[in-house]
Amino acid sequence: MDDFSRSLPLVGASNFRDLGGYVGQGGRLVRWRRLFRSDHLAGLTVQDAQRLAALGLARAVDLRGRLESSAQAYELPDVRYYALPIEPTVVQRAKEMAQTGERMTVHKAVELMQDTYRAFVSDNAPQFAALFEQLLAEDTPLVFHCTAGKDRTGFAAALILLALGVPRDVVMQDYLLTNGLYRRPEALTSSTPEEVLNVIWRVREDFLQAALHAVERDHGGLQRYLERRLGLDGAAHRRLIDLYLQPTAV
Repeated sequence: MDDFSRSLPLVGASNFRDLGGYVGQGGRLVRWRRLFRSDHLAGLTVQDAQRLAALGLARAVDLRGRLESSAQAYELPDVRYYALPIEPTVVQRAKEMAQTGERMTVHKAVELMQDTYRAFVSDNAPQFAALFEQLLAEDTPLVFHCTAGKDRTGFAAALILLALGVPRDVVMQDYLLTNGLYRRPEALTSSTPEEVLNVIWRVREDFLQAALHAVERDHGGLQRYLERRLGLDGAAHRRLIDLYLQPTAV
């Protein structure tokens, strides 16, 4: 049994967790305390920051859109910050629907979320390629995050774990952990029905499946997508494995 906790309880972030401990390629475990995923970090307390410093956190990759990151900026001592903005299309589409008087239903919300995940694959490959460049640059502890740490971050985590050889069903389980961890902002006010908010503010298996299906259908499978769109050729892939999987026991 591992002595590490996957979810790190922080006051100012509810979805901060470790990707370590999963069984990857060749039966090797993903290294603990190297790869973290989270919701946004602008609400961290001094004690939270001290805890992250104790983990040796050295890099933060922010996947939020430009307005999101400027509205809730943060700076952590001794942590290098990298912005790879992916604009929140769900929020923009919801605003457009409200302006035209179109009613957001559960069905439309599900379709919107699935389309968003498909767009990650096609439209945001440069940002995810840049994330892999960061991963390959060094193996100092890194956190990647968006606002809720569920969609942009969820797809990024899935790509990383799949590239490390973690089985797809385990990757899905990690993705769905958000539903038990993420706390929706208390101050959030909306006239949107609760059942619609439960689609937008939570994750569902069919969201991630929509993205993975697009990888298969439009790019010839994960390996080809990683290599041709994200720049993870054979040498880079081997380096990723060596950096983030525990060495084979002798």
